[in-house]
Amino acid sequence: MIKRLKLEHILFLDIETVPQFADYDSLDNPTKLLWEAKTKYQRKETLTPKEFYDRAGIWAEFGKIICISVGYFKQKEDPRNFRVTSFYGEEVDILKDFKTLLETHFNKANHLLCAHNGKEFDFPYIARRMVILGIDLPEKLNLFGKKPWEVRHLDTLELWKFGDYKTFTSLSLMAHVLGIPSPKNDISGEQVRDVFYKEKNIDRIVAYCEKDTVTVAQIILKLRNQDLLSVSEVLSV
Repeated sequence: MIKRLKLEHILFLDIETVPQFADYDSLDNPTKLLWEAKTKYQRKETLTPKEFYDRAGIWAEFGKIICISVGYFKQKEDPRNFRVTSFYGEEVDILKDFKTLLETHFNKANHLLCAHNGKEFDFPYIARRMVILGIDLPEKLNLFGKKPWEVRHLDTLELWKFGDYKTFTSLSLMAHVLGIPSPKNDISGEQVRDVFYKEKNIDRIVAYCEKDTVTVAQIILKLRNQDLLSVSEVLSV
């Protein structure tokens, strides 16, 4: 089935998120109480709400998106031409620009969004942040009333499970076992918060996000038993 998909119909993507504020003390009291209640199970009795706040970027209610990287094949021009670009800056602008891309270039029924663990993280996170910021959802993210087969989302983690839902396989591990060059050659997801708030180095985060996006595309090629992209076949725009 995956071999029947046209690569130029797929928008590959990855997002980077951080806590809404640089530190726990910047939260107002109602938000602190809600954070404490939300994370009680995850923290157990080993960490305080303040100590656990470093991980707030995982939840759309307490985090924000700082980068969305997208990649796509331009097969009509060149069958091995993969372009990658990123949206970053103010979160509301990131989401509006991403929405514009979906509505102008990936708005047809045969277009798909593809991410690693996208169905559990990237797609709902983007949708929730759009709602919070008062942005109307684009059709590709508005799932209300849709049947499962009408949801045009592709998830490389789900494809790798082959029906086995007991385990989680990271993008790095999946890339490693499939012989795909590792995208994790600079920073890790756990470091994004510090790179953003302490180093204030968004360029480093964008490069990291784009490498993950390329890796998602490489995984799809591998699952289709096709040759991987070379460095020269990836163009930044």
